[in-house]
Amino acid sequence: MTPEYSVIVPVYNSELTLSELYDRTAAVFADSRFSFEMVFVDDYSQDNSWEVLKQLKKLHPGSITAIKLAKNFGQHNAVFCGMEHAKGELMITIDDDLQVPPEEISKLIQVYKEMDADLVYGYFGKKKHSFVRNIGSYLIKKSSRILLNSPGEGSSFRLITAGLAANILKHQQHFMYIDELFLWYTSNIAFTEVKHQKRPTHRSGYSTWKLFQLSANIVIYYTAVPLRVMTFGGFTLSVLSFIVGIRFIINKMAHDVPLGYTSLIVAVLFSTSIIMLCLGLIGEYLSRIYQVQNKKPPYSIKNILQ
Repeated sequence: MTPEYSVIVPVYNSELTLSELYDRTAAVFADSRFSFEMVFVDDYSQDNSWEVLKQLKKLHPGSITAIKLAKNFGQHNAVFCGMEHAKGELMITIDDDLQVPPEEISKLIQVYKEMDADLVYGYFGKKKHSFVRNIGSYLIKKSSRILLNSPGEGSSFRLITAGLAANILKHQQHFMYIDELFLWYTSNIAFTEVKHQKRPTHRSGYSTWKLFQLSANIVIYYTAVPLRVMTFGGFTLSVLSFIVGIRFIINKMAHDVPLGYTSLIVAVLFSTSIIMLCLGLIGEYLSRIYQVQNKKPPYSIKNILQ
């Protein structure tokens, strides 16, 4: 029997929260009388998360799929893997650390019924993170609004229709940023405010360095901003070097600056700016070619319990 809902959980070093997460999620669907399954994707945890998942699978064989990836591919790739193995008509993604209470799932379902949206995001009025982490999250969302033209209120707690998921699963690039792909396929997006609690056990799997890497990958894989900066920067330097070159020529003619100095400065400035401009243009083409030719899969599975 096909479940009505698939709850997808990317897992990383969460041995202490997985059992409670399942029990509380199961209680939510027991109250609502919807059928469900949970798809846990272990993103190469370094603790006993996989052993906990195997025990949960033994206790609840009909409602759990457990997948262990061959290496750490990142949260978005793990969610993508879960989407490929989910059977539900609607999919819900939730983190493994219980910062979002599973009881908030009912809010996503209610908004979906009211709005008939393709995608429902849960957003947090106030995150229970450190000040530095909150600043980092704010900057990422602000950049997303500007660079990706997104609403900037997304989170990893979301409800996705099977139709939208089917479109996302057509993509097979190595680095997945599924929120940008959602925005490509639909504008029918709804939001609902949900609770955000302090993490009950371990530290976040996203260190400051990992957040920086995520931001850099989003900019490089999903925007052409760095290349355009090079292009416009090279053009601007070309104009400035031309102006400076004229100045040195006038200075040479008016004040008889020693022969060779003016020509050397003009040549270095102008040639450097032209090289930067050309590199920017070549980079624009290379980025397109790379995006087309990069056929590495987004994940690799080591073990699966279905």
